[in-house]
Amino acid sequence: MAPHPPAPDSHRPAPDAAGAAPDGRAVARAVAEAAREEQGGGRSLAAGIFLGRLWPAAVFPFPEQDPADRARAEPVLEAIERALREHLDPEEAERARTLPDAALKALFEAGAFRLKIPEAYGGLGFGQVNYCRAVAMVASWCNSAAIWMSGHQSIGLSTPLRLFGTPAQKAAYLPRLAGGALSAFALTEPEAGSDPARLRTRADPAPDGSGWILNGEKLWCTNGPVADLIVVMALTPPPPGAPPGRPRISAFIVETAWEGCSTGHRCDFAGYGAIHSGLLRFRDVRVPAGNLLWEEGQGLKLALITLNTGRLTLPATNTAVARQCLGIVRQWCARRVQWGAPIGAHEAVGAQVGWMAAQVFAMEAITDYAAGLVDRGGADVRLEAAIAKLFCSEAVFEVADRTLQLRGGRGYETAASLRARGEEPWPVERLWREARLNRIVEGTSEILRLFLAREALDPHLRRAGALLDPRAPRRARLWAGLRLAVTYPLWYLRRWIPDWRTPAGLPRGLRRRWRALERGTRRLARQVLYGMVRFGPGLEHRQMLLGRLVDEGVDLTVMAAVLVRAASRGYPASARLADLFCRTALARSRARRRTPVALDRAALALGREVLAGAHLDLEAGILAPAIAPAADPSPGR
Repeated sequence: MAPHPPAPDSHRPAPDAAGAAPDGRAVARAVAEAAREEQGGGRSLAAGIFLGRLWPAAVFPFPEQDPADRARAEPVLEAIERALREHLDPEEAERARTLPDAALKALFEAGAFRLKIPEAYGGLGFGQVNYCRAVAMVASWCNSAAIWMSGHQSIGLSTPLRLFGTPAQKAAYLPRLAGGALSAFALTEPEAGSDPARLRTRADPAPDGSGWILNGEKLWCTNGPVADLIVVMALTPPPPGAPPGRPRISAFIVETAWEGCSTGHRCDFAGYGAIHSGLLRFRDVRVPAGNLLWEEGQGLKLALITLNTGRLTLPATNTAVARQCLGIVRQWCARRVQWGAPIGAHEAVGAQVGWMAAQVFAMEAITDYAAGLVDRGGADVRLEAAIAKLFCSEAVFEVADRTLQLRGGRGYETAASLRARGEEPWPVERLWREARLNRIVEGTSEILRLFLAREALDPHLRRAGALLDPRAPRRARLWAGLRLAVTYPLWYLRRWIPDWRTPAGLPRGLRRRWRALERGTRRLARQVLYGMVRFGPGLEHRQMLLGRLVDEGVDLTVMAAVLVRAASRGYPASARLADLFCRTALARSRARRRTPVALDRAALALGREVLAGAHLDLEAGILAPAIAPAADPSPGR
């Protein structure tokens, strides 16, 4: 189909001479703020840590899974395992660039694609912990298959439909999803990644009032090229009297069999060769009025809530891959002999194996903690979900990278080549390639740090109010300053007073680590306040400093989960794993505090010089491929 000519975009402000929307940062910020979730009930462990208050009741007792709930999932997990072992060769799936039909059929029959759908609609009604167990097990066998499952039910139609669908929508679509229809989630566009203000896909009211006319493109839509049902985010016209220039985003249920839906391109990646992700096009697609999800203008909030819920899947799959790597390293380093001893006996190797074991224990602790909170209910898990995703996605790549290093040339060699030579075909090379993606999908590490920083600063921003708003009247800023002058001296003083109490049940050997955690919590709160006093409204642009503060909060939150998980396990081996992780995290903390802001400024200044065309001699003498200018990504109408 020939592309339609572009139409003027009536939903966004007119571009300036350079082609950019005026005050684009302000528009993007307004869109993001409008879509923020309201705080849920219950105390959040992570929120308390950023405020300098360690709440033992938020993490004790550890939310362990109910044995009856665990037993309920066992037959399903056994059926999924049989389907994987009998019908799916992960190396062959990557070469074929898809999952075989027999494997998909067996997985559907085993229940792998209806885990989270309520039983009333033909699903299994799994909670978060059992769902994470199932997806993690699949990821340990074939990560691509886990992506198919996650794209379908972590962020695919079933989750937003359960949370926001009308009874009629649930009755129409949940049985189809349970019966074999595959779903996907479409938010990202060629020009809109983490900045939803740049969204271009549009849904205009149909002239006859029957629904909407959808036009646009979506990029990197997992399962998109093979999905039957997709949740699509699109701009809709603002209501009369709405502030100009602020995009209004709504969510729609779209059936790919409808006229005008097509796949423009299937993307290939460094890893996950068997997944289907691509560029989807919508050309004058007629969407019935009843397929609007939630309400007009609530699409971005729906997307963020969906992503927050689905974000807990990645820590589970990351932990499964890290466990797999640890098993490979354990076996290899115990029997590979060099210089008269197994390589694991040498300090340079054995210490890395110990580090990996502690990391896997920490990944398991924060993942199970966040998922357990969801099943227990009554908790605000936004921060814990983001921390679990950020921590585990970075940890799994480090674990996979060290696994490859310890395996040497065999780690870099493909499993097929190893098998052909008669050696054990451990797929380290594939695991390493796949692990790298996790720091990008469902919120890049950088975006998650900014999200966590925003949430950590929120209580202070609420108190400061007009003082940090340069547009506020002088009188309002003065009153805000007086309120802070009354509130913060006592607040600050309390962040210097230690709490020597340790939770009951914490092993004696870990009480010292809990006290270090409590000190670090108070120190972090003071550091956040120092940053606000020093930089004021400009703190939001000190992203390197904010990133270090967030990383501190992440490590402290994971430390808390690790210590409580070790206490719940109740045997010395867990205490040793927890102790090593905490000591490693505290060493990282000391290194962060030694990083001066002046170093950030120097790096930024040099980066700007490079972007302006300086230092081109650093690129001299290379042969770069000729790259044609990219085509205009505008989807038009």
